[in-house]
Amino acid sequence: MKVSSLPAVLLAALLASLLVVATAKGQGIILPRPCPRPLPHCPPPPQVPQQPLKVKSIKISTKINDQVATTHVEQVFENDTPFVLEGVYFFPLPENVSITEFAMWDGDKRLVGEVRSKEEARRIYDSIVRSRRDPALLEYAGRNLFQASIFPIQPHSDKKIELTYSQVLTGENGTVGYRYPLGTGWRANGFAPPPPRPVPMPGPRREVDRQIPPPRTAPGSISAEVEIVSRVPIKNIYSPSHEIEVKRDGERKVRLSFETRAWSAQPDFQLFYNFSEQDFGVSLLTFREPGKDGYFLLLVSPKAQLNEREVVAKDVVFVLDTSGSMAEDNKMDKAKAALRHGVSSLDARDRFNIISFAGEEHLMSERLIAGNDAGKKDAREFIERMKATGGTNINDALAAAYKQIQSNDRPQLIVLITDGQPTVGETQPKRILENVKQKKNASVRLFTFGVGYDVNTLLLDALANDNRGTVGYIEPNEDLEVKVSNFFAKVNHPVLNDVKLDWGGVQTELVYPRSMPDIFHGSQLVLVGRYRAGSKDKLRLGLTGQVNGRERRFTYENLSFPEKQTENEFLPHLWAMRRVGYLLDQIRANGESKEVRDEIVELGTRYGIVTPYTSYLVLEPGMRVAGMPGAVSETVTVSPGRRSQEPKPASRQMAIPGIASGQSAVEFSKEKEALRRADKVGVSAGSASGEGVRQAAGKTFYLRDGVWTDSEFRPDDKLPVTDLKFASEDYFNLIGQEPKLADCFALDKRVIVVWKGKVYRVEE
Repeated sequence: MKVSSLPAVLLAALLASLLVVATAKGQGIILPRPCPRPLPHCPPPPQVPQQPLKVKSIKISTKINDQVATTHVEQVFENDTPFVLEGVYFFPLPENVSITEFAMWDGDKRLVGEVRSKEEARRIYDSIVRSRRDPALLEYAGRNLFQASIFPIQPHSDKKIELTYSQVLTGENGTVGYRYPLGTGWRANGFAPPPPRPVPMPGPRREVDRQIPPPRTAPGSISAEVEIVSRVPIKNIYSPSHEIEVKRDGERKVRLSFETRAWSAQPDFQLFYNFSEQDFGVSLLTFREPGKDGYFLLLVSPKAQLNEREVVAKDVVFVLDTSGSMAEDNKMDKAKAALRHGVSSLDARDRFNIISFAGEEHLMSERLIAGNDAGKKDAREFIERMKATGGTNINDALAAAYKQIQSNDRPQLIVLITDGQPTVGETQPKRILENVKQKKNASVRLFTFGVGYDVNTLLLDALANDNRGTVGYIEPNEDLEVKVSNFFAKVNHPVLNDVKLDWGGVQTELVYPRSMPDIFHGSQLVLVGRYRAGSKDKLRLGLTGQVNGRERRFTYENLSFPEKQTENEFLPHLWAMRRVGYLLDQIRANGESKEVRDEIVELGTRYGIVTPYTSYLVLEPGMRVAGMPGAVSETVTVSPGRRSQEPKPASRQMAIPGIASGQSAVEFSKEKEALRRADKVGVSAGSASGEGVRQAAGKTFYLRDGVWTDSEFRPDDKLPVTDLKFASEDYFNLIGQEPKLADCFALDKRVIVVWKGKVYRVEE
């Protein structure tokens, strides 16, 4: 039923409660309460459930026309009690919203709920929080809420709620942001936690070997579809929170989606996009606290549709290991299939060659040949004749590949696929790297793929990282053909090579990746870095690069590095992940130093990042940890009623392997590379999660002696301390003044938070 069909008085009350400004935080929630009058099967007041109803599923459908977004959300709640319940539905409102539709379902009947004024909604909610003393409910405190009465909720049944609202989206530096509130409310809604992962702490690595309790309920499902339509071409599309699938329909229409199972707290779904008439769109996101250096993320994306002149012709040399070990586990057949895919995707203007190598190398042709039909036919015949036999001579194969490079007027790609270590010819990795360095050409990008565990990860990592390429590893349970074919699809159409940026005088530092990669059609360049305090506000950004041997220049104005920017709080965490990946790479290449190790510990602890220098523990109730941050106590609780002086190594940790090959070496290199190229924080493999670590308001909290403690807290910092009693008047007044603190206080009844130069300590 449309809102316009409601009685006039009810409609006026509804609009008065909805046309407000709020932060898009939280998720719809149903709080049970006593039935309005005695009815059969209604629970007596003492038996009314104190916890919110569990969420079974959420479906989000959003349509964005230019900057006007209309969001339709369908939530399904579960009443798993034997009682008929009445509930109060609350939904935290995003900014500048207008509700256009609200409905609930009773079986197959679609009904309209009772809607309260915003003042009454606030009063009812605050009274519930105070009476139930449940900190999880605080995630909704200090926010403007939509509220409706829900009755009846039949026993052992589902209740479906639908809500549609529209809003005008705002932008930063020409980049439009959309946010849907998935990030809070999950503890209150009763989603089961994931199997606990160890908790990061500096010091010796240890483990708690404990029984994982059964989940409270099965994981709920979350799905979202977003359609963006614009009069101006859409360029960058980026989500720091979720892995999204993007489908373009020309330059001005995009559809994207994601689906996940919610085992634990989800981050808010965040989406950024921008419009641009230029061939390359640029988006700049920033975060900066007053008086501190800032963080930025820069996205560069080419237009969706290109003509032949805008696609850069390239040279590719495929180098495939055909040693005897490639005959195992069908690796040779999969590698040949991947190679056929790479060849078939070449443009007629491209040039290429194939080198197979074992004890010695075999070239398809003496020189590069055209990627036309005749050249592809010759390649298929050469691939078909390949056989797996002999040793592994990586050094001579790479030397032969570099000899194929004819000029530097186009991108040059060497793709090396190997499943073994060098066993023939030059076998010392350092000498192989030195030999490649002597042949190094600035236009050549070297991409390496290691197949299986018997590869030298130090060699493959260094070959790729020193030559502006990427490294990938295919473990025995992964499909070599799929993974390598996906890589070929991504790099098939370079559109700008030899990329350079001119920051217009702004002082940037520690920007990752360190070497500027080429830009390929269908992908985007993602740069994350820091900028100095005192940098000038306005920025004129210059982008230059080569297209088919000719230089092209682009200029972007009206960008800024503001003195203060409190949104985009994910940026420091994202930067820290890339910084840790870079530092780990330096340790593997150059050896460990105290300064680098200490910085990794600091970043890993502050942002909850998995590192080799961070212990991971699942802390039992009452287990004490000394220091903040500090060393682990010498006696660790292993399971209830048991203690151990020698716990086993943690099952979830990143360790720097002592050797260059083997399963641990491959796994380390994969995790390190994931950190170096991280572009997500909400679902990142590099972020710690579990029962002893939480993220809230852009901060990381650790469970220390029963207290959720901000990773930034240091007892010796001598910051002013404010003590608060949980659920006291001062407690709620502070939340009203600083709404983001509600997310931190929602962790539990005992919390320590560092906020704007002060320490807030909450006790029962």
